[in-house]
Amino acid sequence: MDPFGNQAEDALAEAVRRLGRPGFEAALMQLFHRLAAPDNLLVLAYRDAGPPQVLYVQSGDSPVFDALPTTYLAGAYLLDPFHDLHLSRAPAGMYRLLDVAPDAFQRSRYYLEYYQETTLIDELTYVAYPAPGVSLNLCLGRDRTSGQTFAPREVEAVARLAPVVLALAERHWAGLTATDAAPEDVAGGLVAALAPRGISLSPRQAEVALLILRGHSSTSIALRLGVSVQTVKVFRRQLYGKCGISSQAELFALLLPLLKPGAQGRA
Repeated sequence: MDPFGNQAEDALAEAVRRLGRPGFEAALMQLFHRLAAPDNLLVLAYRDAGPPQVLYVQSGDSPVFDALPTTYLAGAYLLDPFHDLHLSRAPAGMYRLLDVAPDAFQRSRYYLEYYQETTLIDELTYVAYPAPGVSLNLCLGRDRTSGQTFAPREVEAVARLAPVVLALAERHWAGLTATDAAPEDVAGGLVAALAPRGISLSPRQAEVALLILRGHSSTSIALRLGVSVQTVKVFRRQLYGKCGISSQAELFALLLPLLKPGAQGRA
């Protein structure tokens, strides 16, 4: 079946008519339904400093966005694979979470204690750049509502329409601006936040801690940092020893509250 049938074409035409006006997001969701029938849609704007801005949310009765304000926006976004795409200035396009997540993502505490609880099982995300320093994520999700991942033909349909969706999104949200704040030094913030607790981490140890929490294996961390796997294991032992912990679950419990804005100033 041609994913660009009459219904999809009509939905695209309506999105174009609504561009820059109320109802654009809803029209875009109708287009996505014709292409891939997502269970939910989340539009976020990432900047180099501060939590992302939520521009649009639509979901069914799933708890998919219940913890968005209390956990994700409060600091957990710093562990998200799509936030990492923003930091690396990934090219505009369509990305699937399964393809961009770290190799041990589904074993990470971020996944087990936050992402899995949302009931999300698959995500296709358009990454656009409507303004310098701002990346726009249009996240099409599948959750427990359907209980199914996106089929190959649906992924292909969403990817084929990427140039059009990106152009529409960049025009509709062209008024977004970057913050004047300096880019966040997350690893440095953890070092500063832990110091009053008597925990003295080096910047590299804090960086390894964040990579662990994001779902990178020792091999992945070694490749990312340009060091040997054995060196990463040494950093991990030092990190756990200084923090007085023995598991990633304890590391997550210790560090997640410190990712929240303003946490650096609290002992």
